[in-house]
Amino acid sequence: MKPRQQRMLAVGLVVVGVAIAALFTLQALKDNMMFFVSVSDVVAGDYPQGRNFRLGGLVLAGSVERAEDSLEMTFKVTDLRCEVPVSYTGVLPDLFREGQGVVAHGRLDDSGVFIADTILAKHDENYMAPEVADSLVDHVADQTEPLSEYLTGCGEEQ
Repeated sequence: MKPRQQRMLAVGLVVVGVAIAALFTLQALKDNMMFFVSVSDVVAGDYPQGRNFRLGGLVLAGSVERAEDSLEMTFKVTDLRCEVPVSYTGVLPDLFREGQGVVAHGRLDDSGVFIADTILAKHDENYMAPEVADSLVDHVADQTEPLSEYLTGCGEEQ
């Protein structure tokens, strides 16, 4: 083999090696990626099936229920158009309360309840996760009715 052919072979092997390493890296990132999904998208069925994702919105007033002598609780998250029930077992952040922004990490079960592994609450009175704020802005623009009346037509055109 001539020296030129040896160099070309070496370059080719390096390119193939880098391509394989990039493929493995992208596959690992894909498995660890977590998408944000709005409440309306979850209700419409547009969410990653069979994997964890982030659900964000406001905790619906009057929806928080705690089990006696347990860390289990349920509540509803809304984007001011639709709502999704959330089940969580664990210690909640100190700033978690009704009417405040929340981001839940977890997955949707077969019955339509979001099973949260982690709950994140906003950290001060002026902050809201950008994804949650964008989702709320999308659904508040035309809202003129009280929230209780507005939520009744989640799956329908308003």
